[in-house]
Amino acid sequence: MAQSVWGYDSDNGPERWHENYPLAKGDKQSPIEINSKDVQHDSSLAPWHASYDPGAAKTILNNGRTCRVVFDDTFDRSVLRGGPLTGAYRLRQLHLHWGSADQHGSEHVIDGLKYAAELHMVHWNPKHGNFAGALKQPDGVAVVGIFLKVGKTPKPEMKRILEEIENIKTKGKEAPFQHFDPSILFPKSRDYWTYHGSFTTPPCEECITWILLREPIEVSSDQMAKLRSLSKNNENEPMSPLVDNWRPPQPLKGRIVRASFK
Repeated sequence: MAQSVWGYDSDNGPERWHENYPLAKGDKQSPIEINSKDVQHDSSLAPWHASYDPGAAKTILNNGRTCRVVFDDTFDRSVLRGGPLTGAYRLRQLHLHWGSADQHGSEHVIDGLKYAAELHMVHWNPKHGNFAGALKQPDGVAVVGIFLKVGKTPKPEMKRILEEIENIKTKGKEAPFQHFDPSILFPKSRDYWTYHGSFTTPPCEECITWILLREPIEVSSDQMAKLRSLSKNNENEPMSPLVDNWRPPQPLKGRIVRASFK
């Protein structure tokens, strides 16, 4: 399996990532399945806060593996703080993982329940100098994970992202994406689970403090279908739907999941 071509197919998918990225078999891998009975309520866990500057949004792109929105992170413009974190973490990008059907697609699994999709907001700790430096530190990155469940009501807040899908239909396409406040994607409840884990894509660096929000946001089936209309191929290649870009849960290996709620 060549370095550059990891993906989600049987020949280059999660089962084989460790061949080129040995960390994928590490002790602190993500995602995980969260079992409520094993979770420890930690009353010392503070609430988290995000202060995002809508002007920091830059572009939206299809890299053949996900749909990503990129933000300006050259200074503390859009930051996440509180919760299990020490200091402010800068928002760098958000992206999604989704399934080929509404019944699966999330990476984290809660008591056996899979959601239709999972949104990741990726932040890094500027005390490590730059993003590459942060990837090498256990407290380098903080990801807020938000579950998407399919319901009757489309999420108006997801509309902005989905409207742009037409412009980034194929792999390598990028479009301007300005003036967007990602905090509109947060659910009402701030309850969260937290644990130490990794990126869910190669090289799977174990530098992430996960903040997984308990309450999902609701999207419509049509909105999910829109995501599945992206292609993982270039525009001169046959359309191959970008779906099932999720990694299955990894072994917990003794890690403790803490909850901010009882």
